[in-house]
Amino acid sequence: MHLQPRSTVTLSLTIITKNEADVIARCIQSVPLATEVIVVDSGSTDRTVEICRELGARVVVTDDYPGNGPQKNRALDLATGDWILSLDADEWITPELMEEIRALMESSPANVAGYRIRRLSSFCGRFMHHSGWWPDWIVRLSRRGQGRFNDELVHDRMVLNGEMGQTEGIILHEAFVALDDLVTKMNRYSSDGARMLQRGGQSGSLTRAVLHGWWAFTRTYFLRAGFLDGREGFMVAVSTAEVAYYKYAKLLLADRPRERGRLQHK
Repeated sequence: MHLQPRSTVTLSLTIITKNEADVIARCIQSVPLATEVIVVDSGSTDRTVEICRELGARVVVTDDYPGNGPQKNRALDLATGDWILSLDADEWITPELMEEIRALMESSPANVAGYRIRRLSSFCGRFMHHSGWWPDWIVRLSRRGQGRFNDELVHDRMVLNGEMGQTEGIILHEAFVALDDLVTKMNRYSSDGARMLQRGGQSGSLTRAVLHGWWAFTRTYFLRAGFLDGREGFMVAVSTAEVAYYKYAKLLLADRPRERGRLQHK
């Protein structure tokens, strides 16, 4: 059940999903201020769509998946609220941020198009306060029509058409529940990263792969104090290094015709 706002200013919550039955209710229920919930689903085979509809969301199922940014823009285009909060299914907001959003919707200067919000992410059950994961500023709250996501394959972000403010409250994010999730995403991130480098005209080499992997570990574990995040900090540093290494290794192998085909059509 969603609470009605205290004025005529309205808020839409937009989410993209695929097989998010374990987390989607938490996401939706964390935003009781929303007057509508828009879910764009790309073919879930679990109860995601059913759960969303049970919670009053409008669900649109797409036949294709053009990437995170374009899919999120589809959800933005369906929203009718004065303000739009865009969340990932594995994210949720604190009650403090909810009340702050309520106040901002009422009092924001006309030239402010949206707000950036700090995100606190967890890794295998531990919230990470170092390792380059905090503070993780992301733009997720915007006036309708004044925010759009880019179409980058890796790390999509919202771009505002106007001034940007920032909140005190935070978004919580369950980034990785288990190592299996990490391994799957590492493969996707490194492949997407290699494609982006290839489109930019870059070439790979074994030396670049090793050096980028080494630097990624050093920066995450030492310079960004990942060691203060305990064993999880070490695992994050290793995985960050692996993504960097495999990204350039895959770029190197993309020079071979068969590997290039795999990289482009995976």
